[in-house]
Amino acid sequence: MAAAESKPLLDVLMLNQPEQLKALGHPLRLRVLETLGAGESEHLTNRELASRLGVDPGHLHFHVRMLLRAGLIELAEAGQGREKPYRAVARTVRVAPALLKSEATSDLRAAMLDEVQRGWAEHGRSGKFRSAQVTARVTPEQAVELIQELVERAREAEDPSHAPLVITTVLHPPTTVDLQD
Repeated sequence: MAAAESKPLLDVLMLNQPEQLKALGHPLRLRVLETLGAGESEHLTNRELASRLGVDPGHLHFHVRMLLRAGLIELAEAGQGREKPYRAVARTVRVAPALLKSEATSDLRAAMLDEVQRGWAEHGRSGKFRSAQVTARVTPEQAVELIQELVERAREAEDPSHAPLVITTVLHPPTTVDLQD
């Protein structure tokens, strides 16, 4: 793979290959992508990423290679010796509508839900975990626009001096509830 010299990050990368979704089907890979997509200058080696994420560099290397093969991250400038810096390809990743309707998203959904559950387990009692739920009478297209607006506003509000927060949005029709339980 050729190194990306000073090519700017894409605003949005549209995922249209099942392999790309499979690469996102693990919470650690999602965290790597979020960490590398935090800013234009976020070029980190495997060892630096491992240190930031608090994981073993050898274990992380497998996940970084999966993201690289899927085209979600790329090599940045040359680096020193064996330590090659990586960077995200885009600030935001979206899944193509055709893939959203397929079962290819199951690993990604599972990874996102796992991240939410781990966040609750780790931060729920400290007050650092916040959640909200609203039932609204809007079209699915309007709901997606609201999510996109949230993403854009979050990007605009970003301040590198603050610790990152994970904001997860989900939309679905109401589920049926058995009131007999």
